[in-house]
Formats: sequence, structure tokens, C-alpha cells
Amino acid sequence: MRSTPDDRTTRAVIRDEALGLFAAHGPEAVSVRQIASAAGVSPALVVHHFGSKEGLRQEVDQYVLDVFEAMLGELTGDGGAELLDPDTGAGSLSEALTRHLPDDSPLPGYLRRLLLSDTDAGRSLFRRLYDLSRAALEGLAAAGLAAPGADPAVRAALLLANDLALFLLRDRLAEVLGADPLSAEGMARWAPELLSIYAGGLNAAPPQPRGDAS
Repeated sequence: MRSTPDDRTTRAVIRDEALGLFAAHGPEAVSVRQIASAAGVSPALVVHHFGSKEGLRQEVDQYVLDVFEAMLGELTGDGGAELLDPDTGAGSLSEALTRHLPDDSPLPGYLRRLLLSDTDAGRSLFRRLYDLSRAALEGLAAAGLAAPGADPAVRAALLLANDLALFLLRDRLAEVLGADPLSAEGMARWAPELLSIYAGGLNAAPPQPRGDAS
């Protein structure tokens, strides 16, 4: 049982430990007993709070949706296009979330599993992210910073799919690049190349280091 101070409720502790385990191993591979052990409570208490593991999973899903919804609201503000800022280098959802989440956060891992799951929560989150991508593209086009393309719906989906690849292929990309693409080091390498391609295509000159005026 827990012996260190924790200002979270027991319910929140169980939810957070389940989130971490679900992100690392997948909900199907995690038992109520494992969750209880990680939270420092009895399996009966987990069932008391959530009814079943499925009830706990649904609460974790909703919690993740609420966290991302709040975070996306802060990132986009009222304008809807602040997420994609070619002047600051904040060129993607992944870059923005990297700045707002600690390195050991289980949320990116759970986001990957949630987006690939055939659940209402997964579909809802993807729809929210797509709507954000569409609004960001429209905002940039209105400001003269991007072209909407012949098919704006497809262009927004393409930009989103490219961005979400960092979450979905995070481990494989880390293996070939030698750095976690969602870490500060990885993003410092990824973002300039991404923005260079977006701005000038594959024939664009290599991006210059920031602060290099030559």
C-alpha cells in the first residue's frame, strides 16, 4: 500500500496507473490485479470504483480525451491556426504537444493505441484532430501563408497523417534516427526538415540552423 503523500484521490491514482500500464502494454494485456498492485490498492477496490476493467478503460479513454481537448484548446486559442506557426517553428501538433508534456508522459503512447482502436473514443479523438488540422490550414490560407490545395479536405488529412506518424511510429523512428522524435533533441532535428519541405518541397535547400543569418 502507498506510504508516500499523494494529493490525488484513490480513484485518480488508480486511473493514472491504469493509463500508464495501458499505454505500455495495451489494455487487453493488463489485469485488474496488475493495476491494483501499481496503485497500491486491492483489486476489490478497483472494482468498487470502476465496476470492471472495461469501466476503468472507458474512464481512462475519457480522461485522455479531456486532457487533449484542454491542451488543444490552449494551443489553438481563439484563432484556430496558432498551432501551425512557420515563424516560431511550431509547425505541427507533435511539436506543440512535446513542449507541453513531460518526457515520461504516457499520453503519447496511449494516444497511439487509442487512435488505432476501433472505439468511439478513438474515432472522436481523430475527428477532433482532423477538425483542428482543417481549421489550421484554413487559417494559414486566409493569412496567405499556405495554399489550400485543389482538395483542402485531403490536404488537411495528409498533414494530419504525416504529423500523427510521429506518435504511431515513434519507436521505429527512434531506432533509425538514434533519438526519440518526440524528445526535445528529436524535435530539434525533425521540425526544421518538416517545415523546409512544407515551404519548398523536396527540392528545398537544407534548413539553416536558427540564429544563422548567412
